[in-house]
Amino acid sequence: MNSSTWHLDPAADEQAALWAARLDGSVLTAADRVALDAWLADNPVHRTMLSAYCQFSADLEQQLPLMEGIKETSAEIQPSLETAQPRPWLRWPVLAGVALSAAAAVALGLWLAAPATQSENIVSAVAQRQEVTLADGTRVQLDAQTALVVDLGRAERHVRLASGEAFFAVSKDRSRPFFVETPAGSVRVTGTQFNVSAQTPADLEVTVVEGSVLVRPGKTSAAAAMPVSLTAGQRFSSGPRAVEVHALSPAELEDALAWRQGQVVFKGVPLHEALARFARYHGRGITATPGAADLRVGGRFSLDDLDGFFSALEQVLPVRVTRDLSGTVQVGLRTEG
Repeated sequence: MNSSTWHLDPAADEQAALWAARLDGSVLTAADRVALDAWLADNPVHRTMLSAYCQFSADLEQQLPLMEGIKETSAEIQPSLETAQPRPWLRWPVLAGVALSAAAAVALGLWLAAPATQSENIVSAVAQRQEVTLADGTRVQLDAQTALVVDLGRAERHVRLASGEAFFAVSKDRSRPFFVETPAGSVRVTGTQFNVSAQTPADLEVTVVEGSVLVRPGKTSAAAAMPVSLTAGQRFSSGPRAVEVHALSPAELEDALAWRQGQVVFKGVPLHEALARFARYHGRGITATPGAADLRVGGRFSLDDLDGFFSALEQVLPVRVTRDLSGTVQVGLRTEG
Protein backbone atom coordinates (compact mmCIF):
# COMPACT_ATOMS: atom_id res chain seq x y z
CA MET A 1 0.00 0.00 0.00
CA ASN A 2 1.25 3.43 -0.89
CA SER A 3 1.46 6.13 1.76
CA SER A 4 1.03 9.76 0.77
CA THR A 5 3.65 12.38 1.55
CA TRP A 6 3.81 16.13 1.14
CA HIS A 7 6.41 18.85 0.72
CA LEU A 8 6.45 21.06 3.80
CA ASP A 9 4.86 24.47 3.39
CA PRO A 10 5.80 26.43 6.55
CA ALA A 11 2.67 28.61 6.40
CA ALA A 12 0.33 25.65 5.89
CA ASP A 13 2.19 23.67 8.56
CA GLU A 14 1.71 26.46 11.08
CA GLN A 15 -1.97 26.77 10.16
CA ALA A 16 -2.46 23.01 10.59
CA ALA A 17 -0.92 23.19 14.06
CA LEU A 18 -3.22 26.08 15.01
CA TRP A 19 -6.35 24.28 13.78
CA ALA A 20 -5.34 21.10 15.65
CA ALA A 21 -4.91 23.09 18.86
CA ARG A 22 -8.32 24.75 18.45
CA LEU A 23 -10.04 21.44 17.72
CA ASP A 24 -8.49 19.93 20.83
CA GLY A 25 -9.09 22.82 23.20
CA SER A 26 -12.39 24.48 22.27
CA VAL A 27 -15.69 24.25 20.41
CA LEU A 28 -15.55 25.92 17.01
CA THR A 29 -18.09 28.59 16.17
CA ALA A 30 -20.08 28.45 12.94
CA ALA A 31 -17.69 30.99 11.42
CA ASP A 32 -14.71 28.90 12.53
CA ARG A 33 -16.18 25.80 10.88
CA VAL A 34 -16.69 27.67 7.63
CA ALA A 35 -13.09 28.90 7.74
CA LEU A 36 -11.76 25.41 8.49
CA ASP A 37 -13.79 23.86 5.66
CA ALA A 38 -12.45 26.48 3.26
CA TRP A 39 -8.85 25.85 4.37
CA LEU A 40 -9.24 22.07 4.00
CA ALA A 41 -10.80 22.48 0.55
CA ASP A 42 -7.99 24.76 -0.61
CA ASN A 43 -5.48 21.89 -0.86
CA PRO A 44 -5.95 18.12 -0.25
CA VAL A 45 -2.61 18.06 1.59
CA HIS A 46 -4.08 20.28 4.33
CA ARG A 47 -6.21 17.33 5.52
CA THR A 48 -3.15 15.13 5.91
CA MET A 49 -1.23 17.81 7.80
CA LEU A 50 -4.15 18.42 10.16
CA SER A 51 -4.55 14.67 10.75
CA ALA A 52 -0.86 14.36 11.57
CA TYR A 53 -1.03 17.16 14.15
CA CYS A 54 -4.19 15.70 15.72
CA GLN A 55 -2.40 12.34 15.98
CA PHE A 56 0.68 13.97 17.52
CA SER A 57 -1.43 15.90 20.03
CA ALA A 58 -3.18 12.74 21.23
CA ASP A 59 0.04 10.73 21.53
CA LEU A 60 1.82 13.56 23.30
CA GLU A 61 -0.99 13.81 25.84
CA GLN A 62 -0.52 10.12 26.65
CA GLN A 63 3.24 10.53 27.14
CA LEU A 64 3.28 13.65 29.33
CA PRO A 65 2.53 11.71 32.56
CA LEU A 66 5.87 9.98 32.06
CA MET A 67 7.55 13.31 32.75
CA GLU A 68 7.05 12.83 36.50
CA GLY A 69 9.42 9.88 36.43
CA ILE A 70 11.94 11.78 34.34
CA LYS A 71 12.28 14.66 36.83
CA GLU A 72 14.31 12.57 39.28
CA THR A 73 16.95 11.70 36.69
CA SER A 74 17.06 15.01 34.81
CA ALA A 75 20.30 16.08 36.52
CA GLU A 76 22.05 12.92 35.31
CA ILE A 77 20.63 13.20 31.79
CA GLN A 78 21.65 16.83 31.23
CA PRO A 79 25.45 16.26 30.78
CA SER A 80 24.87 13.58 28.17
CA LEU A 81 22.47 15.85 26.29
CA GLU A 82 25.15 18.53 26.05
CA THR A 83 27.62 16.21 24.32
CA ALA A 84 25.27 13.99 22.34
CA GLN A 85 25.03 14.29 18.55
CA PRO A 86 21.68 15.40 17.09
CA ARG A 87 19.46 12.44 16.22
CA PRO A 88 17.59 12.17 12.90
CA TRP A 89 14.15 12.28 14.48
CA LEU A 90 14.80 15.80 15.74
CA ARG A 91 14.48 16.92 12.14
CA TRP A 92 10.97 15.48 11.68
CA PRO A 93 9.64 17.77 8.90
CA VAL A 94 6.06 18.05 10.09
CA LEU A 95 7.26 19.72 13.29
CA ALA A 96 9.77 22.05 11.63
CA GLY A 97 9.52 25.57 12.97
CA VAL A 98 7.38 24.59 15.99
CA ALA A 99 8.83 25.69 19.32
CA LEU A 100 8.35 22.84 21.81
CA SER A 101 8.67 23.25 25.54
CA ALA A 102 11.39 21.21 27.28
CA ALA A 103 8.82 18.78 28.67
CA ALA A 104 7.11 18.35 25.30
CA ALA A 105 10.45 17.79 23.57
CA VAL A 106 11.39 14.96 25.96
CA ALA A 107 7.91 13.46 25.64
CA LEU A 108 8.20 13.60 21.86
CA GLY A 109 11.51 11.74 22.08
CA LEU A 110 9.92 9.03 24.19
CA TRP A 111 7.04 8.71 21.72
CA LEU A 112 9.32 8.36 18.69
CA ALA A 113 11.65 5.99 20.52
CA ALA A 114 8.83 3.61 21.45
CA PRO A 115 8.61 0.20 19.71
CA ALA A 116 7.59 0.65 16.09
CA THR A 117 3.97 0.05 15.13
CA GLN A 118 2.44 -0.30 11.69
CA SER A 119 1.64 3.32 10.89
CA GLU A 120 0.93 5.26 7.72
CA ASN A 121 -0.91 8.22 6.21
CA ILE A 122 -3.48 7.60 3.48
CA VAL A 123 -4.99 10.41 1.40
CA SER A 124 -7.48 10.26 -1.48
CA ALA A 125 -7.21 12.94 -4.16
CA VAL A 126 -9.78 15.43 -5.43
CA ALA A 127 -12.64 13.74 -7.31
CA GLN A 128 -11.08 10.29 -6.79
CA ARG A 129 -12.15 7.44 -4.54
CA GLN A 130 -9.57 4.99 -3.22
CA GLU A 131 -9.64 1.47 -1.77
CA VAL A 132 -6.83 0.12 0.42
CA THR A 133 -6.12 -2.90 2.59
CA LEU A 134 -4.41 -2.25 5.91
CA ALA A 135 -1.68 -4.47 7.34
CA ASP A 136 -4.19 -6.28 9.59
CA GLY A 137 -6.42 -7.19 6.64
CA THR A 138 -8.97 -4.43 7.22
CA ARG A 139 -10.35 -3.05 3.94
CA VAL A 140 -11.08 0.68 3.69
CA GLN A 141 -12.80 2.65 0.94
CA LEU A 142 -12.12 6.40 0.99
CA ASP A 143 -14.31 9.04 -0.58
CA ALA A 144 -12.56 11.88 -2.41
CA GLN A 145 -10.48 14.28 -0.28
CA THR A 146 -10.39 11.98 2.74
CA ALA A 147 -7.30 11.62 4.95
CA LEU A 148 -6.56 8.80 7.39
CA VAL A 149 -3.77 8.36 9.93
CA VAL A 150 -3.45 4.63 10.66
CA ASP A 151 -1.71 3.21 13.74
CA LEU A 152 -1.97 -0.56 14.17
CA GLY A 153 -0.54 -1.36 17.58
CA ARG A 154 -0.14 -4.64 19.41
CA ALA A 155 -3.05 -4.03 21.80
CA GLU A 156 -5.28 -1.63 19.84
CA ARG A 157 -5.84 -0.45 16.27
CA HIS A 158 -6.49 3.25 15.67
CA VAL A 159 -7.52 5.21 12.58
CA ARG A 160 -7.86 9.00 12.74
CA LEU A 161 -10.28 10.58 10.27
CA ALA A 162 -9.89 14.35 10.42
CA SER A 163 -12.37 15.04 7.63
CA GLY A 164 -14.08 13.12 4.85
CA GLU A 165 -15.87 9.78 4.56
CA ALA A 166 -14.72 6.17 4.65
CA PHE A 167 -16.21 2.68 4.67
CA PHE A 168 -14.51 0.06 6.87
CA ALA A 169 -14.63 -3.73 6.65
CA VAL A 170 -12.65 -4.46 9.82
CA SER A 171 -10.81 -7.77 10.16
CA LYS A 172 -11.96 -9.62 13.27
CA ASP A 173 -9.50 -9.60 16.18
CA ARG A 174 -11.10 -9.54 19.63
CA SER A 175 -7.72 -9.05 21.29
CA ARG A 176 -7.16 -5.77 19.38
CA PRO A 177 -10.21 -3.47 19.29
CA PHE A 178 -10.42 -1.14 16.30
CA PHE A 179 -11.11 2.58 16.84
CA VAL A 180 -12.03 5.24 14.29
CA GLU A 181 -11.47 8.68 15.84
CA THR A 182 -12.85 11.96 14.47
CA PRO A 183 -13.00 15.50 15.88
CA ALA A 184 -16.68 14.89 16.71
CA GLY A 185 -16.36 11.47 18.38
CA SER A 186 -15.07 7.91 18.04
CA VAL A 187 -16.28 4.47 16.96
CA ARG A 188 -15.14 1.21 18.62
CA VAL A 189 -15.45 -2.25 17.04
CA THR A 190 -13.68 -5.61 17.04
CA GLY A 191 -14.71 -6.67 13.53
CA THR A 192 -17.59 -5.41 11.41
CA GLN A 193 -18.61 -3.26 8.41
CA PHE A 194 -19.61 0.36 8.85
CA ASN A 195 -19.38 3.81 7.28
CA VAL A 196 -18.07 6.98 8.98
CA SER A 197 -18.67 10.49 7.68
CA ALA A 198 -17.02 13.52 9.33
CA GLN A 199 -17.56 16.37 6.90
CA THR A 200 -17.06 19.07 9.55
CA PRO A 201 -15.27 19.05 12.93
CA ALA A 202 -18.62 19.22 14.75
CA ASP A 203 -20.59 16.57 12.83
CA LEU A 204 -20.38 12.78 12.85
CA GLU A 205 -22.44 10.17 11.00
CA VAL A 206 -22.00 6.42 11.45
CA THR A 207 -23.90 3.81 9.41
CA VAL A 208 -23.62 0.11 10.29
CA VAL A 209 -23.90 -2.56 7.59
CA GLU A 210 -22.84 -5.63 9.56
CA GLY A 211 -22.20 -6.43 13.23
CA SER A 212 -22.30 -3.76 15.93
CA VAL A 213 -20.32 -0.69 16.94
CA LEU A 214 -20.08 1.60 19.95
CA VAL A 215 -20.14 5.32 19.15
CA ARG A 216 -18.86 7.81 21.70
CA PRO A 217 -19.78 11.40 20.76
CA GLY A 218 -17.09 14.04 21.31
CA LYS A 219 -17.04 17.38 23.09
CA THR A 220 -18.87 19.16 20.26
CA SER A 221 -21.86 16.81 20.41
CA ALA A 222 -25.16 17.50 22.14
CA ALA A 223 -24.65 14.29 24.17
CA ALA A 224 -20.91 14.25 24.67
CA ALA A 225 -20.81 11.73 27.54
CA MET A 226 -23.38 9.23 26.27
CA PRO A 227 -21.98 6.28 24.25
CA VAL A 228 -24.45 4.77 21.77
CA SER A 229 -24.53 1.13 20.64
CA LEU A 230 -25.54 0.54 17.00
CA THR A 231 -26.41 -2.66 15.14
CA ALA A 232 -26.74 -3.49 11.44
CA GLY A 233 -29.11 -1.20 9.57
CA GLN A 234 -28.85 1.70 12.01
CA ARG A 235 -27.45 5.17 11.42
CA PHE A 236 -26.14 7.54 14.10
CA SER A 237 -25.79 11.26 13.46
CA SER A 238 -24.66 13.98 15.86
CA GLY A 239 -23.96 17.67 15.85
CA PRO A 240 -23.86 20.59 18.27
CA ARG A 241 -27.65 20.58 18.70
CA ALA A 242 -28.90 17.01 18.35
CA VAL A 243 -28.03 13.32 18.43
CA GLU A 244 -30.22 10.95 16.41
CA VAL A 245 -30.37 7.22 15.71
CA HIS A 246 -32.46 5.89 12.81
CA ALA A 247 -33.25 2.43 11.50
CA LEU A 248 -32.68 2.31 7.74
CA SER A 249 -34.53 0.16 5.22
CA PRO A 250 -32.40 -1.82 2.74
CA ALA A 251 -33.12 0.84 0.09
CA GLU A 252 -32.19 3.67 2.45
CA LEU A 253 -29.00 1.87 3.43
CA GLU A 254 -28.07 1.49 -0.24
CA ASP A 255 -28.71 5.20 -0.85
CA ALA A 256 -26.61 6.20 2.17
CA LEU A 257 -23.63 4.26 0.78
CA ALA A 258 -24.13 5.24 -2.86
CA TRP A 259 -20.87 7.21 -2.81
CA ARG A 260 -18.99 3.88 -2.91
CA GLN A 261 -20.27 3.51 -6.49
CA GLY A 262 -19.55 7.16 -7.27
CA GLN A 263 -23.15 8.31 -6.82
CA VAL A 264 -25.11 10.52 -4.46
CA VAL A 265 -28.83 10.43 -3.65
CA PHE A 266 -30.72 13.58 -2.65
CA LYS A 267 -34.25 13.43 -1.25
CA GLY A 268 -35.61 16.94 -1.07
CA VAL A 269 -32.43 18.45 0.38
CA PRO A 270 -31.78 22.21 0.15
CA LEU A 271 -29.85 23.20 -2.95
CA HIS A 272 -26.99 24.66 -0.92
CA GLU A 273 -26.44 21.27 0.77
CA ALA A 274 -26.44 19.43 -2.56
CA LEU A 275 -23.92 21.91 -3.98
CA ALA A 276 -21.72 21.55 -0.89
CA ARG A 277 -21.56 17.77 -1.47
CA PHE A 278 -20.24 18.26 -5.01
CA ALA A 279 -17.93 21.07 -3.85
CA ARG A 280 -16.25 18.78 -1.30
CA TYR A 281 -15.88 15.96 -3.80
CA HIS A 282 -14.36 18.13 -6.55
CA GLY A 283 -12.46 20.55 -4.31
CA ARG A 284 -14.06 23.56 -5.99
CA GLY A 285 -16.00 26.61 -4.89
CA ILE A 286 -19.68 25.86 -5.70
CA THR A 287 -22.31 28.02 -4.01
CA ALA A 288 -25.94 29.13 -4.31
CA THR A 289 -27.28 32.66 -4.15
CA PRO A 290 -29.54 33.48 -1.19
CA GLY A 291 -32.60 33.32 -3.42
CA ALA A 292 -31.80 29.83 -4.69
CA ALA A 293 -30.16 28.30 -1.62
CA ASP A 294 -33.32 26.73 -0.15
CA LEU A 295 -34.76 25.24 -3.33
CA ARG A 296 -35.20 21.48 -2.93
CA VAL A 297 -33.23 18.88 -4.89
CA GLY A 298 -34.08 15.22 -5.42
CA GLY A 299 -32.66 12.39 -7.49
CA ARG A 300 -29.65 10.12 -7.97
CA PHE A 301 -26.59 11.74 -9.56
CA SER A 302 -23.05 10.75 -10.56
CA LEU A 303 -20.49 12.47 -8.34
CA ASP A 304 -17.99 12.41 -11.20
CA ASP A 305 -20.35 14.11 -13.69
CA LEU A 306 -20.42 17.68 -12.40
CA ASP A 307 -21.59 19.17 -15.69
CA GLY A 308 -24.40 16.61 -15.86
CA PHE A 309 -25.54 17.61 -12.39
CA PHE A 310 -25.57 21.31 -13.33
CA SER A 311 -27.50 20.51 -16.50
CA ALA A 312 -30.12 18.58 -14.52
CA LEU A 313 -30.50 21.49 -12.09
CA GLU A 314 -31.17 23.94 -14.92
CA GLN A 315 -33.78 21.57 -16.37
CA VAL A 316 -35.81 20.95 -13.22
CA LEU A 317 -35.28 24.17 -11.22
CA PRO A 318 -35.68 27.84 -12.16
CA VAL A 319 -31.94 28.42 -11.86
CA ARG A 320 -28.96 29.46 -13.95
CA VAL A 321 -25.41 28.09 -13.44
CA THR A 322 -22.66 30.71 -13.76
CA ARG A 323 -18.96 29.79 -14.02
CA ASP A 324 -16.07 32.23 -13.75
CA LEU A 325 -12.50 32.01 -15.02
CA SER A 326 -11.16 30.88 -11.63
CA GLY A 327 -13.26 27.71 -11.77
CA THR A 328 -15.77 28.69 -9.10
CA VAL A 329 -19.47 28.16 -9.78
CA GLN A 330 -22.57 29.95 -8.55
CA VAL A 331 -26.15 28.77 -8.95
CA GLY A 332 -28.81 31.48 -8.81
CA LEU A 333 -32.40 32.12 -9.78
CA ARG A 334 -32.96 33.06 -13.42
CA THR A 335 -34.73 36.16 -12.17
CA GLU A 336 -31.67 37.29 -10.19
CA GLY A 337 -30.05 39.36 -12.92
